[in-house]
Amino acid sequence: MASGVAARGGAAAVAGTDLLTVGVEEEFLLVDPHTGAAVPAVDLVMEQVPPELRGQVEREFQTSQIEIGSPPGLELRSIRHSLGVLRAALADAAERAGVRLLAIGTGPVDGPVPPVVDKPRFDRMIERFRLLVPGPGNNGMHVHVGVPDPETGVRVLNHVRPWLPVLHAVTTNSPFARGEDTGYASWRSVEWEHWPSVAPTPFLESHEHYRRLIRQLIASGVMLDEGMLYWYARLSAKYPTVEIRIGDVCPSVDDAVLVAAMVRAMVATAMTAIAESRPVVNTDHHLLVAAHWRAAHDGLEGEGVDLTNGELRPAWGLLDALVDRVRPALASHGDLDEVTDLLGGLRRHGTGAARQRAVFARASRLEDVVADVARQTRG
Repeated sequence: MASGVAARGGAAAVAGTDLLTVGVEEEFLLVDPHTGAAVPAVDLVMEQVPPELRGQVEREFQTSQIEIGSPPGLELRSIRHSLGVLRAALADAAERAGVRLLAIGTGPVDGPVPPVVDKPRFDRMIERFRLLVPGPGNNGMHVHVGVPDPETGVRVLNHVRPWLPVLHAVTTNSPFARGEDTGYASWRSVEWEHWPSVAPTPFLESHEHYRRLIRQLIASGVMLDEGMLYWYARLSAKYPTVEIRIGDVCPSVDDAVLVAAMVRAMVATAMTAIAESRPVVNTDHHLLVAAHWRAAHDGLEGEGVDLTNGELRPAWGLLDALVDRVRPALASHGDLDEVTDLLGGLRRHGTGAARQRAVFARASRLEDVVADVARQTRG
């Protein structure tokens, strides 16, 4: 929810090439190592973070959350390295503080809702929106991809919006809440949509249209400021990037690298379409909402809405179609072989939600789920 991990910005594209930078930010839950319940421990953990990494770690909205941001880069191996180092350091810091770090969309174990971090902006949000604060922690993954200018960025948003429900399904990682299975693959998505400015990105006529909508939404009271523009994809307010912010935080570094590569390829594919003056598919808003709901409900293990015809298809078939669509961009960035391997792993093991349910099915113990997520988080 908060924005400000300085390391996540970056240049749009490397001069003289068509290659795009990518950066990732991830939000994590802090829990009691014995009960698995969320705990307000962010200050204790921050004190334990190594000094050389503190510029890439910060507090989030609730005191049970903490956030990291990778430096932007061209190569997936640099993103993998950064996320691996940051996750391991943060897991160690959490253990020294007497808690456990989880890459999970929301807390699976019932318990008190930790307070909000003491910041004037957050205080104003609580004053205006009151009980819309989510449960024990609402943890997402945001991917930033460089674009050359805001006008191009807006056109990219138009091109990628019909495909975001597929990514939504890939990232589902929060099936449990309040001690039980919610019936959703991403319960975080359901809680997140309580905020009035959370929505699929609308079809945008221009950058001026984008700016006008922001001014109007702030004037309406739905948002305090531009930072509360919680569309599933937006332009960064600080960096020359498109920011995709639809998914739960991924359970493992492998999952995060896969999503980062797919997002960059989607943006690159959109930029090629723009350069070739290909038309945009202006998907109906309500059908797009339905597609996102279905993605949050089923993940990849069920069905998804095919936005070319409005019909249901196996969600994996929709992901395969997206991979085919962005394959040239994956190849041009040198990501195709790694993405192919990572997709194979995802197909074998399932989404984070499927993995959690598989662990729970063995002994019906959420403690086992928490332990397994902690293992994947550290890597």
